Amino acid sequence: MTRSELIERIAERAPHVPRRELEAIVHAVFDGMAEALVAGKRIELRGFGVFSLRTRRARTGRNPKTGQPVSVPERRTLTFSAGKELRARLNAPAPRQEPVGAVLPTVALASAPRTETSTSLVS
Repeated sequence: MTRSELIERIAERAPHVPRRELEAIVHAVFDGMAEALVAGKRIELRGFGVFSLRTRRARTGRNPKTGQPVSVPERRTLTFSAGKELRARLNAPAPRQEPVGAVLPTVALASAPRTETSTSLVS
């Protein structure tokens, strides 16, 4: 889902809020989250999950093309851990979908003319 799709979904659920205000709210939420992460804080959204930073230590790697040692600097990476409610929704059984053949009208399938060739292939 993209940011614009998120704004569209919120607009469907809150038609009384002007779209410009929804865009400003969504942008403010994401900017606030980014600022908190840059400051080294962790973001916890109850029922959804936790965004946090991890630091990867500096190390010596190898250039795969030349085999030469390369210095890889320390860097921070973002991690996400799904919350209990989100995990439960993700692991819930999916609604059963009918096979494509069950959805097609049976009249269209039965009305096809049968030929001697098609009958001999079936039997």
